[in-house]
Amino acid sequence: MPHGPLNLLTDIDGLSVGHATDLDLGSGVTVIVFDEPATASGTVLGGAPGGRDVTLLDPAMTVQQIDALVLSGGSAFGLDAAGGVQSGLRAAGRGFAVGAVRVPIVPQAILMDLLNGGNKDWGLHAPYRDLGYQAYENAAKGAFQLGTVGAGTGATTANFKGGLGSASAVSSSGHTIAALVAVNAMGSAVIGDGPHFWAAPFEEDEEFGGLGQPVRVSAEDRALNIKGLRLTATTIGAVVTDCALSKAELHRLSISAHDGLARAVLPAHLPLDGDTMFSASTGKRESNGAADLMELCHLATLVTARAIARGVYEAVALPCPDAQPAWRDRWG
Repeated sequence: MPHGPLNLLTDIDGLSVGHATDLDLGSGVTVIVFDEPATASGTVLGGAPGGRDVTLLDPAMTVQQIDALVLSGGSAFGLDAAGGVQSGLRAAGRGFAVGAVRVPIVPQAILMDLLNGGNKDWGLHAPYRDLGYQAYENAAKGAFQLGTVGAGTGATTANFKGGLGSASAVSSSGHTIAALVAVNAMGSAVIGDGPHFWAAPFEEDEEFGGLGQPVRVSAEDRALNIKGLRLTATTIGAVVTDCALSKAELHRLSISAHDGLARAVLPAHLPLDGDTMFSASTGKRESNGAADLMELCHLATLVTARAIARGVYEAVALPCPDAQPAWRDRWG
């Protein structure tokens, strides 16, 4: 399956990606900024989600388009990040028009990274509004870093350091679709104790090591492997396409992205995960109807699974005592 030239979300024409990373804090923020308002939706399938303006993405709700999407660490404290992004958008004159006022529409999802060893003694006010604004200011087109960066900075999984991953694909009719995911799963992205990824059947161009699948997956490999009940988790992300889709069609696309999450993480969508997947369309290319939508749903599954494996593969351990080791620390 061909992918875009960068194999990243920025293969989509009409958007930029920015990160703010604080290694001492052990957390960060990632923002997707659309050049023009983008039609969007999303789905929450985890049992412990945290988000902002997520309900408006339901196809039944009035607002159809958004200005940006935010992925953040910090658990509920991280919800301040969208305010920082709104500040930047407002200064740029962006937003949903309400009379003479413009309100930037910035849905956000957060992940729990408060117990990863970073310094969370931030004083009276959490730093996430400033990190959100910094991520907005850093937003750019072209290549961007994966792994321990932005919303993936403090991410962990059951056995190896989590991180930020991305992947793209091009459909048979020429539409581009891509995923950006912060992998902070309660479960594991690898089979047993590694090195093979659950997403291995979908890998392209050795993007996460080219190890393929093990000869055999044992009952022990399939056994429950989670962080522990006190460590809430959450994998959050977005799939974006240049194909012009309706809000209802994008809702279906976000469900397919969750299929990719369930193929790349075992187990997924647990009671203490807050798994959330956004979906958006820049509308740069016309749709040919149901056939395009069905293929894009299929590709949404694949790019999400690949992005998750890349996020773990590219991650490095945090520079703090007792930090969770990265996949590369063991498997190189």
